[in-house]
Amino acid sequence: MTNLYTQAWPLIRAVVDIARKGERIEHGARFAFDGQALIATTTGANPPILAFDHGWQSLLPGSDPRQVYLDLYLPLIATRTDPPLVLAQLGQSLDGFIATATGHSHFVTGPASIAHLHCLRALSDCVIVGAGTIAADNPRLTTRLVDGPNPARVVLDPQLRLPMTHGVFIDGQAPTLRVRARGVSLPPRLFSDNVEDLEIDAVAGKLDLRALLTELRLRGMRTVLVEGGGVTVSAFLAAQLIDRMHIVIAPFVIGEGRPGLRIPSPEMLHDCVRPPPRVFALGGDVLFDCDMRNDAPLEDVPTLIRRMI
Repeated sequence: MTNLYTQAWPLIRAVVDIARKGERIEHGARFAFDGQALIATTTGANPPILAFDHGWQSLLPGSDPRQVYLDLYLPLIATRTDPPLVLAQLGQSLDGFIATATGHSHFVTGPASIAHLHCLRALSDCVIVGAGTIAADNPRLTTRLVDGPNPARVVLDPQLRLPMTHGVFIDGQAPTLRVRARGVSLPPRLFSDNVEDLEIDAVAGKLDLRALLTELRLRGMRTVLVEGGGVTVSAFLAAQLIDRMHIVIAPFVIGEGRPGLRIPSPEMLHDCVRPPPRVFALGGDVLFDCDMRNDAPLEDVPTLIRRMI
């Protein structure tokens, strides 16, 4: 995290700050960085290091140590005029498990990958998790490892099976939205001033995720992180609602446990989901950054393998 904090993360946070202002950014705009904020610049003024032209682009040379972080995080930063972004993240073993058979998952991935997850939270307006993840891990879903605001926490609990003892419901560290199936009554013991409740239509007990995203966008949440667990990420993937997916592979074998992604399988391999990836090393882990909206043939996609330290 030393390099990230001292060299790259302040610049990335400055990009987030200007993107979230809601002001229109002209295509072709160039920006310098004064160590704290981006400054619009023109030729002959401060040397620009970022450009905005149908998305954020780095003007840094490849030898600049900040460049690898910009490669990874700039595609995840959207302005208010860009389409909303749904980003999914999952960490798993070589054999595709996110926890042991008993549910133990602290931690499947290494420290660099955990810090990366906190960066994703800081770049997102809200983070979505399922009730199973809350029950198993009692996560805080905060950005305590990096500089940046905590995202709103969205807990999918269709049948309201979670007790109020979990941290997301009582710690007050970030706004918390609890989502239940329409028609499920809210008993008095689950009322809390720290929790906003939302009813969403459901079919066979499964929430209408497209309707959920619409509700979140009405609340101004345009960058949505689907953090887990495997069932929740798989549901968004099966519904074709994920724009970008980060899969982190840790170099060990669990053998038997709780699986990561599981969606209905087509009969033929050529019909399988095959997003073009970029590949980054996160300490001892490997991150696959998959653009789920890009259907370019893999042989036409340039390989990018970069090391994050």
